[in-house]
Amino acid sequence: MLAVVLDCAAWPVLLAGGGAAARRRLGLLRAAGVRDLRLHAPEDSALGEAFCLTAASHWPGEDEVAAVRLLFVAGAPAGIGARLAEVGRRHRVIVNVEDDVPNCDVHMPAMVRRGDLLLAISTGGRSPALAAYVREWLGKRFGPEWAERVAELGGLRERLRAQGRVAEVSAAVRARAAEWLA
Repeated sequence: MLAVVLDCAAWPVLLAGGGAAARRRLGLLRAAGVRDLRLHAPEDSALGEAFCLTAASHWPGEDEVAAVRLLFVAGAPAGIGARLAEVGRRHRVIVNVEDDVPNCDVHMPAMVRRGDLLLAISTGGRSPALAAYVREWLGKRFGPEWAERVAELGGLRERLRAQGRVAEVSAAVRARAAEWLA
């Protein structure tokens, strides 16, 4: 496994599926700032409405999958995920099929998001319950105030760099963070 953070806000992203699983994925994609989100929910007509999106009422075809860079399948009937993963891979699309490790190029970690602070927890799909527990634990320790703290540290970094004090950035950020984490 290689942990990376993708800035996919400007990427065309397709989500196919329905139910609670697709709703969770939609929430994550919205929180990530994805602007070009294509939704296919043939068995969940309320899904698009819940997120103010127009949802296609059919499973995506070859051309629709080929036109995106990232494909999520969540809450789809058996067999649909494997078929879409095959199409995606044929077109070099990054694929995630929820709860189907063999059909995933990427796994979704459990996440705590506080503004630009993103804490990700992964067990490589081995124990989602453990990842969820650690997410809850971290979420209690890193509350909403951390969004402002990260913004403050970003401003400090910019000021020091603008003053040519690049070598001081790390120590200054660490000192401030140590105050908050004490």
